[in-house]
Amino acid sequence: MIDRDRLEAIVREAGRIALAEWPGDGHALAHWEKVPGSPVSAADLAVDAYLKRELAALLPAAGWLSEETVDNPRRCARDLVWLVDPIDGTRDYIGGRTGWAVSVALVNTHRPLLGYLFAPARRRAQGGEMWVAELGRGATRNGERLVASQRPRLAGARVPTRWLADEDADLTMIEQPNSIALRMAMVAADEADLLATLRWGFEWDIAAAGLIAHEAGAAVTDAFGKPLNYNKIDPRAFGVLCCSSAMHAEAVARLAERARRHCA
Repeated sequence: MIDRDRLEAIVREAGRIALAEWPGDGHALAHWEKVPGSPVSAADLAVDAYLKRELAALLPAAGWLSEETVDNPRRCARDLVWLVDPIDGTRDYIGGRTGWAVSVALVNTHRPLLGYLFAPARRRAQGGEMWVAELGRGATRNGERLVASQRPRLAGARVPTRWLADEDADLTMIEQPNSIALRMAMVAADEADLLATLRWGFEWDIAAAGLIAHEAGAAVTDAFGKPLNYNKIDPRAFGVLCCSSAMHAEAVARLAERARRHCA
């Protein structure tokens, strides 16, 4: 039995470590590009090292998959695996903006069992935003139960984005945090109706937020409407679609041709 209080304390401390170096509070931050277009900071690595140590101590039987750690394929032989993005939304973090979060999920036999998403720079008067979900037991933000968007149709749907294609002109743009996990959490909190990507992404980006959105009642799939699978040998998935369950089929149909074209 995992100590849930200890797990939340670990995630909160990871957020505190990140917040202590956040440029939004005037700190100078060392950062660079791992590869062109993929930024990382000294804080990403510090949070990653802390989480790897503490989560291994909390649950020694679990494997490990993180954006900032070299992958060990032996994790695939484990039933339990931690999926971690130490700072999801690094561009906002480096830029001193609030759209970033620490993302931690525990996956059991290829599906998320626990999901924690902590955004310490948001709602700071409340100690940040702590999103929590457990499979089959619902999702909360700062202790308040979440009920996802129930919008029935795509037209007018709120989408956290800075740009819309011409064929999506009937959608409504709203503020976009850089963290994809926070954008999915917005659907869980009924602050957005739709989040969709048409590119290859990684399991650690979406595992925790996907469970949070699912437990709040949203539909969470890949870009083709297929179930997401975790702790695969290749930890990538093509796209993610997180939206009101009532509009999921319509969203899949609208994205189908574009998804096939981008995936080819």
